[in-house]
Amino acid sequence: MRSRSPLLLSRRTLLAAAAATPLVWIKRAGAQTAGAGAVRHLFYIRLSGGFRFTAAFNGDVDGRFNPFGTGRKGNNTEWGASSLLESATWLEGQQNETRVQLGMKRVSELTDSICVFPCIDHEPFSGRADGNHGTALERFLTGYVGGATSFLTYVNYGLRERVSQAAAQGRTLLPAFSLADAGMGIGAGQFAAYRPPVLGDANFTRFGFDVDANLPRWAQRIANNLDERMRLAVHPSHAGQIESYQLTREATRQYNKIFNDPLLQVSNRSTAEIDGISNRELETIFGTDATARRAALALRLFHFGCPAVFMNQGAYDLHSAEDQELPQRMDELNRLISGLHFALHKMKHPEGGTYWDKTLVVLGSEFGRTAGGGRFNSAGGSDHSSDLATRWMSMPMMGGIVDQAGKAGRRIGATNGADLKPAGPVFSYRSMLKTLLDLLGCDHAAVFPADKPIQELFA
Repeated sequence: MRSRSPLLLSRRTLLAAAAATPLVWIKRAGAQTAGAGAVRHLFYIRLSGGFRFTAAFNGDVDGRFNPFGTGRKGNNTEWGASSLLESATWLEGQQNETRVQLGMKRVSELTDSICVFPCIDHEPFSGRADGNHGTALERFLTGYVGGATSFLTYVNYGLRERVSQAAAQGRTLLPAFSLADAGMGIGAGQFAAYRPPVLGDANFTRFGFDVDANLPRWAQRIANNLDERMRLAVHPSHAGQIESYQLTREATRQYNKIFNDPLLQVSNRSTAEIDGISNRELETIFGTDATARRAALALRLFHFGCPAVFMNQGAYDLHSAEDQELPQRMDELNRLISGLHFALHKMKHPEGGTYWDKTLVVLGSEFGRTAGGGRFNSAGGSDHSSDLATRWMSMPMMGGIVDQAGKAGRRIGATNGADLKPAGPVFSYRSMLKTLLDLLGCDHAAVFPADKPIQELFA
């Protein structure tokens, strides 16, 4: 009699084996990283117009990809820091001595704190890069061409239970905010109610009207009693809707109180220290332009429980004169990075430790840039097409979770310096977004189901 192959087991044998094996339940296997929920605040910055990533954060490549050359970097930095990161006019001269005394540093001195992903791509399995401003920006904001829900909406949706629990305990947590970019404030279907506020002028002066403060107490009592009588009069099956309405009104009152807090008037030059730093000091660190005000406001929004802030920085669509203008624009970006590194380390978090421990700073853009095989195009600039230089967004991130994961100064993935072909893993842009959701502790089961968080951050 021929013996049965060990691979050809009968259904009865399989059932018997299953019955004898203890059941192990793995919750959402593969859907979470080791750092899930470890980040309280995300500062997400778009380098507007398409940024030449390889020329700044993947600089140890051929000169046609980084015409500015490599620069100084920390002893524990393995990614290619460009000479562009050395620019720091805001530390030079006697007029800037205050920032030197505070301890601000050139970004080239902070590279050991930054992790870089050299190969972030919109669609890793597509035949070409998306170098179109319209569709690439849609991918950046929503994950898809024509996407109906933006990333910050997913953040608010994913944290809805945390917000509800805080409200039940009498605490109000601000939602995620988009500073001056309506594209980060869209949402559809089940996500529509979680669209983030979009704030254009980096202050809350237009929210200064306090309804309760402008009504006499008897009028306030009438309004509140009317709401309660309405709730008691409706059928129990509809009571939840009335309660939601009441909670919404109460949340609006609480938001109004927060928006009127002098702390959010970041241009008031107050010397009062909150979380270990004053508005006057934030102005010294970041400056007084629009980027500076938004950066300061983001840090103050975090004080009120805001989980994420998105903002645009710069204008990098340099089809001409990039050879002259990019170093100047990098000077502003370097000040922002250095300022955030300094401020987050100095600020004390209400939950203990510093804001650095609980905040993640990430830089992205809609695509990279190319000069079509040369250092610059014929106008001294760069373009965007379908090649690898356009394709790769060499995205940097920094914060306490990067330190805790042992990835500070590291690069996750790599490119061949001669031709920019990948020499390591390539990650989809949606995987990066899903990683950020995961680190914030968001419920992301319904978001980008075909993409997984980047486990390599904790490998």
